[in-house]
Amino acid sequence: MELQLRFLMSKADDLHNLLFDSQHQLTREALAAEVRIFLYTCEQFFNVLESTIHASQNTLLPFAFEINSRRVQRLDFSQQLCDRLEQLLLTYASCNVLCLDETNPISLSHFCIGQSQLGALRVKAFRYCKPTPYLARLDTGLYKRMRWNVERHRDEYGEGQIVCDTEYYFLCYEDIPNRHADAGRDHDGVSHSNVVRMWSIGQWQQVTPETDDIDHWVLCEVPQANYHKLLYFGSEEPSSCSGTEHLQQLLSHQAAK
Repeated sequence: MELQLRFLMSKADDLHNLLFDSQHQLTREALAAEVRIFLYTCEQFFNVLESTIHASQNTLLPFAFEINSRRVQRLDFSQQLCDRLEQLLLTYASCNVLCLDETNPISLSHFCIGQSQLGALRVKAFRYCKPTPYLARLDTGLYKRMRWNVERHRDEYGEGQIVCDTEYYFLCYEDIPNRHADAGRDHDGVSHSNVVRMWSIGQWQQVTPETDDIDHWVLCEVPQANYHKLLYFGSEEPSSCSGTEHLQQLLSHQAAK
């Protein structure tokens, strides 16, 4: 897998260099298409990493140390590629080749960083290229950095008719007033911000449209939802891998109840 990672990182460098190569003949649309194809390729690699990471959690004790070391390595691979893709998309956006505005239907505001199977649940993770308002056209003070689509498969009538429900979870931050900030500086002359950034994972709780009826969704210009906080991280932002692991632990705990 290390060779695959090196190849993908090298490909990301090539796409970055292509952007500033005055001799290339590609249009902006063609460059954007190249990036989208590359993201799909990376998604397959993320999926393989996620499957091996999750499988290693159920390893028998005699092999635990060796497998755990490999698991840590896979997590590092995933984080490296995620960070590189984020940098690449931000660079393309700064050159007006890509749009990161979520309100634009053809934007690339986020990208997939893998999916995993957690019992009856399928968890698919996405990384936002930059802090993005929780709701597209309403200022809630919340900004999202990750999203997880969690598919729950159930036999609705006990007759083998499987129904899939999808829940949405987000890693968000909000800036809240810092009660410990004084008028200026502390005794050592160090200034303090009037706000502190707090991170959490929460669940999307839909407000409008009130049903899943397709007609209601067509008529609803922008869906609205509340943010139900489930996990608190304090002022330190978790990495994309750490955030996914915390969510998986939360889902496992909920399933065990």
